[in-house]
Amino acid sequence: MAVDLSLSMDARKAAVTADGGAPAAAEAPVVFGVDSLNVSYGAHRAVRDVSLAIGEREVTALIGPSGCGKSTVLRSLNRMNDLVPGARVSGTVSYYGQDLYAPGVDAIEVRRRIGMVFQKPNPFPKSIYENVAYGLRVEGRRSRTELDDRVEEALTGAALWDEVKDKLRSSGFALSGGQQQRLCIARAIAVRPDVLLMDEPCSALDPVATARIEDLMAKLADEFTLVIVTHNMQQAARVSDRTAFFTADTDSEGERHGRLVEYDTTDRIFSSPADRRTEDYISGRFG
Repeated sequence: MAVDLSLSMDARKAAVTADGGAPAAAEAPVVFGVDSLNVSYGAHRAVRDVSLAIGEREVTALIGPSGCGKSTVLRSLNRMNDLVPGARVSGTVSYYGQDLYAPGVDAIEVRRRIGMVFQKPNPFPKSIYENVAYGLRVEGRRSRTELDDRVEEALTGAALWDEVKDKLRSSGFALSGGQQQRLCIARAIAVRPDVLLMDEPCSALDPVATARIEDLMAKLADEFTLVIVTHNMQQAARVSDRTAFFTADTDSEGERHGRLVEYDTTDRIFSSPADRRTEDYISGRFG
């Protein structure tokens, strides 16, 4: 029997504190409660004992050097790691109190509620309109009026409507890199998820396109919970409410595991971090 992921008002109002991390913002309902998360790929443990809580309608940035497990943690939030052969996840990842890895939870429904935008823009080989309408059609929506309204709503939400409204039948590949990324954001939000995960969404973009995406993130946070992975510390400081700093520790056998070092409000992380490793990374002394 499938587990119902619909959310009660009591669940939305519940606020918890992450073990080993700072509490979510005052009175902000907790979307994700991550407790003792471990992720392995085959014999290699990529992430070890990560615990944190992510608040509703906040922008949470995951930062740290390459290989520290940021993207692995991000992909655990909507079960994208299920698609990687040999991947194993232990610990708890709860979504409004529901364990996302519990028996009976539909991973496809998880990914509908928790959308994702990847590092490199990946529009489908379809028109701009059909890129955005794709997820709606998968849901079984066929009404042309409804599709038209939802496509316009999503493109407007992604700050792209005015640029493409007269060429909706053109290929998504005809857009610039920054426009393609916003098209992918429109495609993700068209199905009205609760959460948007973004894995280095600006790393392949020029500074002008990056600024557009950052402005868009601020607007999207009014409606969605955002979790982003970024190597750009200035970007994390500009756009996020809370920041989690990860690093890779080496155990006695020489294996490197991603670990959460510190998690707090972004202001505190960048102005007065509690851990010397965080300060060294932010100041550029390593990483």
